[in-house]
Amino acid sequence: MSKCPICGREADAKYRPFCSKRCADVDLARWMTGTYAIPVEDDEDEDGAPPPDLPQRPV
Repeated sequence: MSKCPICGREADAKYRPFCSKRCADVDLARWMTGTYAIPVEDDEDEDGAPPPDLPQRPV
């Protein structure tokens, strides 16, 4: 069986890939707060031009 990615215990089929609802909720909270993020690269525009510089959001 696989290990829980949050705490390392054995995964429970009910919460797979996590071992418990708590670990599943911890993972969800990390996604919702931006702790996890999928990196993206700006693609060139259809005409081959680079994307325009976008203003930065305040942190």
